[in-house]
Amino acid sequence: MKYNSDSYEETQRIASEFAKSLKKGDVLCMYGDLGVGKTAFVQGLAKGLGIKEHITSPTFTIVNEYMGDMALYHFDAYRIADCDEMYEIGYEEYIYGSGISVIEWPQLIADILPEQRYDIEISKDYSKNENYREIEIREIG
Repeated sequence: MKYNSDSYEETQRIASEFAKSLKKGDVLCMYGDLGVGKTAFVQGLAKGLGIKEHITSPTFTIVNEYMGDMALYHFDAYRIADCDEMYEIGYEEYIYGSGISVIEWPQLIADILPEQRYDIEISKDYSKNENYREIEIREIG
């Protein structure tokens, strides 16, 4: 599925609608450059899952946990040294648990990503406008 967004709010709306199709145990891998809108997308997912908490990037904590209609586990692998570090924080318990897991920078832990997942790529296109984003969601496996 491909979507176009012209604003932060539209990116959140797209994600919120997508969240309604998710089920416990789903894993979403978020691809895109710094500042492209990955956290905005996760904020929209959280709204769609009934989460009321403020969503922030887990850049320094590696994982943030949020509770709503379904739990949301938000990972940021940007500062991960290797896959063993992910296992040390309980990666498998999250990924194979009863919530929705979102992983930013999944390419850094490609060896341990589940075969069944959603790959979500967000990219900018400044030729259209500074807020324009293309969002592609692919079901893998």
